Amino acid sequence: MTGATIWLTGLPSAGKTTLAHELAGRLRGDGHRVEVLDGDEIREFLSAGLGFTREDRHTNVQRIGFVAELLASNGVKALVPVIAPYADSREAVRGRHQSEGTPYLEVHVATPVEVCSERDVKGLYAKQAAGEISGLTGVDDPYEAPASPDLRIESHTQTVQESAAALHALLTERGLA
Repeated sequence: MTGATIWLTGLPSAGKTTLAHELAGRLRGDGHRVEVLDGDEIREFLSAGLGFTREDRHTNVQRIGFVAELLASNGVKALVPVIAPYADSREAVRGRHQSEGTPYLEVHVATPVEVCSERDVKGLYAKQAAGEISGLTGVDDPYEAPASPDLRIESHTQTVQESAAALHALLTERGLA
């Protein structure tokens, strides 16, 4: 089976990781080899020591992109629920995949910041509002939404299963599912 990188970008608490795990289960059920490259885990094990400056965020995204491409070029569906706030960083990852001939899809999990701050899965929005942290993507640090992603999912208007089905349909359409 063909590998591919499916990068899910969006704000913190947009639903990227939840969607990635839902899709992963579905793909595994169809016999695909799948890995979810979770941003928090990558930061702990592969990008320890990096902060949240623009340069460090870029480096983190490039490292994740390298690992994703390596997996995808070896027949694995690499699902990457990582914010990747800067368009140029995401474009560099796409370019690397294109130069290697590896399928790459960018999915924008387009959940409004108001909904994300209500979900606040990790308590980041509350900490930012209380002045305990700064540099929260989409609040006091930039998030450059994709201008033309392969798919835009409005996770706040549908169930996780519906979102995963829409993404699975795109993979099927592209010959990747």
